[in-house]
Order: sequence, then C-alpha cells, then structure tokens
Amino acid sequence: MTIEKFLEYLQYERNYSSHTVLSYRKDLEQFSSFIACECGDFTINTIDSDLIRLWIVNLMEQKNTPSTVKRKLSTVKSYFKFLIRQGVTKKNPTQGITGPKNPKKIPIFVKEADMNTLLDDTSFGEGFAAIRNKTIIHLFYITGIRRAEILELKDSDIDFSTLTLKVTGKRNKQRIIPFGEETHNLLQQYLEERDVRIGIGDGHVFVKEDGEKLYPMLLYRIVKEKLSETTTLSKKSPHILRHTFATALLNHGAELNSVKELLGHSSLAATEVYTHTTFEELKKTYSAAHPRAANSKKGG
Repeated sequence: MTIEKFLEYLQYERNYSSHTVLSYRKDLEQFSSFIACECGDFTINTIDSDLIRLWIVNLMEQKNTPSTVKRKLSTVKSYFKFLIRQGVTKKNPTQGITGPKNPKKIPIFVKEADMNTLLDDTSFGEGFAAIRNKTIIHLFYITGIRRAEILELKDSDIDFSTLTLKVTGKRNKQRIIPFGEETHNLLQQYLEERDVRIGIGDGHVFVKEDGEKLYPMLLYRIVKEKLSETTTLSKKSPHILRHTFATALLNHGAELNSVKELLGHSSLAATEVYTHTTFEELKKTYSAAHPRAANSKKGG
C-alpha cells in the first residue's frame, strides 16, 4: 500500500502528470520485485544500502544505460524520502548512493584523407561565394576556431607579416593562432575578391554577397553542404571541424598543452577528451595492420 500512497501523493499533491506517475509506478514495481526476489518479500525495513547497490548492479547487467539507472535510483530516493516523512521508516538506505557515471562521448571528426579530398580535389565553384566558402572551411580546419569566433573575425585580427590570427573567444579571452603560407595565400585571395566585389564594409572578414556579416545558420549550412560531399558522418557542423583540427594535431605528435592553448580551453581536462579519440584510431590501425592482431585472443 505504501507505493500506492506515494503515487497518489505525486498525482494529487504534487500534480505530476499521469505519464510521469506511470513512469514512477513502473520503476517502483521493478524495484519491489527485485527486493522480493532477493529477500522473499518486499519489506521496507529489511532494505539496506547493500541491497540498493545490488539492485543497481542488476540494472546495469540488464544493459540499462547509466541515465536510465540514475532515473530509477532517483525514483527510489524520492520514495524513501516520502516514507520517512510519513513515519513509515526512519532510515534511508539510498542516502549517499550515486548512480553510474555517463561515459564520455568521443568527439566526432573528419578523417584527414577526407579533409584533403575536400580542400584539394573538390570544386567549390567560381566567384565570391565559392572562394569565401573554401576559405571558411580551410580556416576552421587549420585553426580550430569556433563558429562564433569566425563570425566576429575582423580584418585587423589578421597579421600577414607574422602569419597569425588574433581570436577573441569565450569571456572575451584572446589568443593568437599561427597559420602557414597556404592559409596566407587563400586569405589574401579571398580578401582581394571581397574588396573588389563588395568593398571593405564594417571590417568583418566574412560577409554575405550584400556586404552584411554572415549569420550563424548560413555558416552552418555552408559547412554542412561541403562536408556532405566527402564524409558520411551524421553530424556535419563547424564544431566537427574544430574536433578535426585537434585530432589532426594530436595524431601528428602535438603536445596536449599546445593544443589546449590553440583551442582556447580554460582547462586541460577539456582538451584531454581528444586523446581518447586518437587512441581509438590507434586501436583501429593496430587491429587492421598488425598481422597477428586479429588472432591475439586465441590461445597459443
């Protein structure tokens, strides 16, 4: 009956939707069935923290995701808080127990060969928009710049004498990013085309055909359309090119702290996620290339 009283409390006193109450019901019925199976019956005062942990392990063994397990644990925690308020029990076996951590997502990136194909062998067309779009994608890949940063980039931020960009990132933090001769030539070619066709305008580097500053959705569309020509990745955004920049540097031996500074990360932890990406690539290369990798699990 205590479960029913709890569900009534959620529905009539907390005004939870019928869908939410049903979700709570399913979680608690599953929980009570597990406890009854372990203990012979479902008795509140026999439940301790060890049983709660055993239940969590059981949920994980059933291939529930960490998010699902945490949601179910949250349901049971709310239930025990209700029982304590109602005077049914004095102890809360869920206190101090946390759910499993969500695994870190490995950043998606475009393969180096695909980027080379895109920038070297793919036609961008002719005219102002074509050279602008190629310069944008090249700059994303060669500098790791953020979408908001490239939109705000000014002519005065480009120093052709030192081959550097001054980029203003989050919280107005500025950083200097070097670039090479190829980028120098492409930027100059684009700026000359822009100035002839449109004029200098308000100083923003990348503009539309009418001279107005590019807007975020147009920039996203430019990147998505061109990446679609060379990669089958589900995501094709400017941020993917930022991931690609970082991965390329680490794959070619760059130090993690250097990549952190180039990306404008405030902490090394934010950059370290890319080391998981490069390690995954190493594993794939090893498995594909080593003559005995496929047989490494066989007895010898």
